[in-house]
Amino acid sequence: MARPIDEFVLAWNALSGREPAEGWRTIEVASAGPCTLLAARRFPGNEEALLAGFSAATAIAPLCQQLPEGQGFDVSRAEGIADGKTWIAISRKQPGSISLFAEMVADLAGVMDSETRESADELRILHALLGRIRAWQEFMRKGAQALGPEAELGLIGELLVLSLLIDLGVTPAIAAEAWVGPLDAPQDIHLGSGAIEVKTTLSSRGFLAKIGSLEQLDDSVRQPLYVVGVRLSLSPMGRNLVEIVGEVRTRVAGDASAVRLISDCLLAAGYYEAHAAQYRRQFGPPDLRVLRVTDTFPRLVAGTVPSGVKAVSYIVDLDQVPRGNFDLLGALKTIGVM
Repeated sequence: MARPIDEFVLAWNALSGREPAEGWRTIEVASAGPCTLLAARRFPGNEEALLAGFSAATAIAPLCQQLPEGQGFDVSRAEGIADGKTWIAISRKQPGSISLFAEMVADLAGVMDSETRESADELRILHALLGRIRAWQEFMRKGAQALGPEAELGLIGELLVLSLLIDLGVTPAIAAEAWVGPLDAPQDIHLGSGAIEVKTTLSSRGFLAKIGSLEQLDDSVRQPLYVVGVRLSLSPMGRNLVEIVGEVRTRVAGDASAVRLISDCLLAAGYYEAHAAQYRRQFGPPDLRVLRVTDTFPRLVAGTVPSGVKAVSYIVDLDQVPRGNFDLLGALKTIGVM
């Protein structure tokens, strides 16, 4: 649960001013377990920031070598605080929205609080913090707006398949770790040595699936590779995106790590709780078709396009691909996770 935003906004207001020298002004806020949290401003720019201090410097240092790059915010090592701790600074970029930045900071502090309730291990808390920062990075890269109809539909398809995987016996921990599509992976779900790419449509005739890269249907790295087509229909008796998100969260509720990973992926996919009221469309039960990607599958990969072609986007009609004898359980068995 996020911290109250006022906790940080009041501190930033008290710290605001002019300072010609480079450095920090800080006010300590409630710590997250063993980790010290400071509301801060960085000068001479007067930018708002959150500083998180970790004492396990030796173990933490390797993770600080490649900090995430954000849009609307900076992530860096904070220097000049002489207390022996390693400090991570999350600072607002100009002209980034201060209200959205405050919401992000409150959320990051809340993630650290939640992780502290599970463990007082600083390295684990830092992993959770960096994972959430990367999720915010993706969210802001996508525009920090409510999902459009196409993106909403795509996320619903991925969540429905994820729920079915858990229902079929994949543990919540494995399912949550496998969902990598929102983190810019080539396919939506990586399981064992295989992968699943989810495509979703509302069309009752034809199933036009957009393929966004040469890597998406390339099974040279992960085998076997499946495309799962999810056909949905609008229904006043159906479920909306918010309800489907709630069902997935319920399925993983007993595993704190899975809860965190699902929450990070939802944010990275563009799902933010503040936009929940905008997702009003209701969808009936899905109709699935499971297709294995083989040499006969209609696709473009690096080895089949002319030399010099580096990126493509194309459309495959999944209704024109022979279905074969696979269902989702059969796919999981060939992948080797069942």
